[in-house]
Amino acid sequence: MSVNIDEAPIFGPSLPVPNVQEMVKMNPFQVPIRYMRNQEEMEKVNYKPHLSSEIPVIDLTLLSNRNMEEMLKLDIACKEWGFFQIVNHGVQKELMQNMRNVAYEFFKLPIKEKDKYAMLSNDIHGYGHAYVVSEDQTLDWTDTLFLLIYPNRFRKLQFWPRTPLEFKEITEAYSSEVKRVGDELLSSLSVIMGLEKHVLVGLHKEVLQGLRVNYYPPCNTPEEVLGLSPHSDSSTITLLMQDDDVPGLEIRHEGNWVPVTPIPNALVVNVGDVIEIWSNGKYKSVEHRAVTNKNKRRTSYATFLFPRDDVEVEPFDHMIDAQNLKMYQKVRYGDYLRQSLKRKMEGKAHTDVAKIKELVIEE
Repeated sequence: MSVNIDEAPIFGPSLPVPNVQEMVKMNPFQVPIRYMRNQEEMEKVNYKPHLSSEIPVIDLTLLSNRNMEEMLKLDIACKEWGFFQIVNHGVQKELMQNMRNVAYEFFKLPIKEKDKYAMLSNDIHGYGHAYVVSEDQTLDWTDTLFLLIYPNRFRKLQFWPRTPLEFKEITEAYSSEVKRVGDELLSSLSVIMGLEKHVLVGLHKEVLQGLRVNYYPPCNTPEEVLGLSPHSDSSTITLLMQDDDVPGLEIRHEGNWVPVTPIPNALVVNVGDVIEIWSNGKYKSVEHRAVTNKNKRRTSYATFLFPRDDVEVEPFDHMIDAQNLKMYQKVRYGDYLRQSLKRKMEGKAHTDVAKIKELVIEE
C-alpha cells in the first residue's frame, strides 16, 4: 500500500452501527441481540479478581532516575503481565480531571451535535465506532472519539469537537503531558532491552500519538455484553487514564481475566505489539477487554504511541539466540497496522501477520 508519509494517514474503514448512548436513552432496559454474548464468550469461570493487587505499580520518578529496583519491576511487568500502573508521573491531577470533564461534556451533547464529528466511511478519525468489519459481528457496548494528536500536521481538526469551547486546549495540554510520560517510558524500555536510552524513540523516526476516548453507557445486563472485545494493541505502548471510581478494564493473565482496579490519578500502561516484536516475544502485548456496569457510565482515555507507516519492525539481533529463535519477520508498520484494523477485535489473531510462518502453523 502506497502512503505519502507527509500526509495524515488513513487508518481504515469501519461500518456504521447504532449509537449505544442513544439506544440506552431511548430504552435503558433493552439490549439488542447483536450486542449479546454467551457465557463461553464472557469467560466468567476464568475471572480472578484477587490477582488485581498483584499487577505491578511503578514509580515513574524512580524509573526515570534509573533506580535499579524500579527498572527490575518494569522488566518483570513487561515479561509477566504486559501491563502496569504508574504513579508519580507528573501529570497534574487538575489537568487529568479537566480532560475527563471536557470529554464528559462532549458525550452529553445531543446526538445531532456529536454527529458533526462523525467518522467518515473510509477512516476512524472522529466520533463513531472502530473495528466494525462485518454486518454480522457481535458489537461492543461503547461509543468512541478518536483523534490523531501528533505530529501536529496530521491532525484532522474537522473531527475535533468545538463544544465545549476548551476541548481543544485541554486535549492538547493533556496529550502533551502524556507524550512526555511516554517518552520517559520508551527510554526506560530501551535500557531494559539492552539498548542506549534514546534508541526506541529514534527508531520511530517520528512518534505518532492518537487519543481514543471510549464511552461505556450503563447496561441493563452487563453480564451479557462487553464494552470492548478482547484484543492486544498494535501500538508501541499505550497509556490509559481510567475513571477513578468505575472499574471496567480486565487483562488476560495466565489464561484468566484480572480486573485492573483504578488507583486514583495513576496511568495504566501496556506493552503494544511493536515492543513484543522488537523484543522477540520477551515482552508481551497482552489481551485485554472492557466490561460494562449496570448503573454507572464509564469513560476511558487511551493514548497510543506508534511508529510512522514506513518504519520496518523486526526483532533486535541481540534478542535472538539458540534458546530464543526468531519469532517474527520484518514488517512494514503501516501494513501491519492496517491489517489489524481490517479485522474485528479477536484476541491476538492479528499478530499472525508478523509471525514466522512455521511458528504460526505449530501453534
